[in-house]
Amino acid sequence: MAAEKESASTAGHRRPERWSLRGMTALVTGGTRGIGHAVVEELAGLGATVYTCSRNEAELNDRLKEWEALGLLVTGSVCDLTSREQRLELMQKVSSVFDGKLNILINNAGTNIRKPTSDYTSEEFSFLMNTNFESVYHLCQLAHPLLKASGAGSIVLISSVAGVVAISSGSVYAATKAAMNQLTRNLACEWAKDNIRTNAIAPWYIKTSLTEPVLNQELTQKIVCPNPSSPSRRTR
Repeated sequence: MAAEKESASTAGHRRPERWSLRGMTALVTGGTRGIGHAVVEELAGLGATVYTCSRNEAELNDRLKEWEALGLLVTGSVCDLTSREQRLELMQKVSSVFDGKLNILINNAGTNIRKPTSDYTSEEFSFLMNTNFESVYHLCQLAHPLLKASGAGSIVLISSVAGVVAISSGSVYAATKAAMNQLTRNLACEWAKDNIRTNAIAPWYIKTSLTEPVLNQELTQKIVCPNPSSPSRRTR
């Protein structure tokens, strides 16, 4: 993300003595809660104009009002990213709002179904693959001309540690994140010529609406300290 130093006199919600993203445009999927919500506020707080989406219209409207009150430049629309047609509509709206150019694409929206591998149905497998990976792949395709037109494009995929090592989050979820990691490598090489950078972030467990139901005390202890007798062992 092209950036320049911002003066300490920045107004509103923007942070002083940090990077400035003024003049930059960004699309953040699933921006009304969890990691996506934090990303929207960070980008907008640094001066970017942000567009976001959510399946929940009431929740989206509430967040947009909150951001407007903070002086943040955030707009958005309702979109179910499991629908190819709605993904197309989303990118058409983004293109219209940002005059055919996009600097930043944050592929954040995703979900999980936690159960043993032998218990997954074909419908659950397809749902997770569509939500977590196919939608990401398609949005990257749709965003490519907008990112290229900006002259300084950046894609960030929100992956997971589950796509790198084995943890008890579900094998299908892990497979979608591993696929996302490989897609990142391919796009980073393939689209570098178009001045588009591609990176993935692989968070560990973060307390969000998606993970909070499983982050009980017993599980938290296992995550934070899987082997209490081995102080040298680290978790990410």
